[in-house]
Amino acid sequence: MKIYIFLSDEQDKISVPEYAEHMIEDCTRSALAEEEIDEDAEVSVTFVDNERIRELNAEFRGIDRETDVLSFPIGDDGGFEVNPDNDAIILGDIVVSLEKAKEQSEEYSHSFKRELAFLITHSLFHLLGYDHVDGGEEEKIMFAKQERVLERLGITRGEVQ
Repeated sequence: MKIYIFLSDEQDKISVPEYAEHMIEDCTRSALAEEEIDEDAEVSVTFVDNERIRELNAEFRGIDRETDVLSFPIGDDGGFEVNPDNDAIILGDIVVSLEKAKEQSEEYSHSFKRELAFLITHSLFHLLGYDHVDGGEEEKIMFAKQERVLERLGITRGEVQ
């Protein structure tokens, strides 16, 4: 399975870690495996600051405050569009506030890598069709899958700064 990552850095407050692209690829591969999807896939990840993610959150969700990550799935009804250039399923777009991820890593006393991997994995499951707006069983399933993916990658909550 080939994973295509389209990474963009649209902020200048936090340096993008060297491991970012490889980690995103690993998280994507593992999330797809969790869902028993073995097709080539592509995902776009954009890093922004708190101001920009607040603007996007207001524009697309009607919530005028910063958040940590936004997910924009491609396709509908659980189906995926396919890129005709590489035959990969297009999962969608992820936008992460590196500034917020850094703040949260400090707040939760774990590494920036752990926080970034969590946000990417969380967003990937949104792109794969999961939601947790109303809580309930779907939220439990989604969060359990996220934790399995991160554990499989050896990225644990205990990983310190």
